[in-house]
Amino acid sequence: MSDLSKKVRVVSLDVDVVEFDDLIERIDVLRRQGGGYVCFSTVHMVMEAFDSAEYAEKVNAADIIVPDGMPLVWMQKIEGRRDANRVRANDLMIGLCRYAEENGLSVGFYGAKEEVIEAIKARAERDFPDLTIAYAYSPPFRPLSDAEDVEITADIASKAPDFLFVGLGCPKQERWMNAHRDHLKAVTLGVGASFDFFAGNVAECPPWIGRLGLEWLFRLTQEPRRLWKRYLILNPRFAFRAVLQALKRRK
Repeated sequence: MSDLSKKVRVVSLDVDVVEFDDLIERIDVLRRQGGGYVCFSTVHMVMEAFDSAEYAEKVNAADIIVPDGMPLVWMQKIEGRRDANRVRANDLMIGLCRYAEENGLSVGFYGAKEEVIEAIKARAERDFPDLTIAYAYSPPFRPLSDAEDVEITADIASKAPDFLFVGLGCPKQERWMNAHRDHLKAVTLGVGASFDFFAGNVAECPPWIGRLGLEWLFRLTQEPRRLWKRYLILNPRFAFRAVLQALKRRK
């Protein structure tokens, strides 16, 4: 692969420098090699990893960590990677669905509520009529028993989607992908809120706001009760750690 595959440390995570088309190629290479997992890193994930060495180890073990937040891209640029880009999880999910449709591959969706899964399937069937959806399942909103986990994993393996989109939310989905990487041949991608975006349940941030690094503010206005703690506490902590890293680099 090109030099775009180089990782750059962002506080607690080794985040890849990516470009959209190159990223799809890299993910397809993972598929041909027998699978792997992809994380989409935001400020939230960086700080979850900073607070938990166990979680950081699982995210950093991913085959690809995609910067899905402008603050991470800015940090990569400060670290000398002027070619750093942001790739949003929802955009890549749509791009991979299109790629799968064009190349006779299949996808799966694991996570979210049943009504969200149904809305995702309906839109996918409308937007990608020739796409094979090999698997779609909404797991219970509680810890699974060992028997349930074995049964679900066996079902995914038998349906054999080439790309499995996982919408369990951070940090649960990254732990799930790490725990199941040796049991599945799929490339699993932890896309989180992209399920709600794709289903049309949550408004997606306009691109120009995202480019300013203010997507967190847009999302906070959409879901203040759920997101206030994440953004109003984690964002300042990230900014502090990012400044420390930048100062250390200058020294």
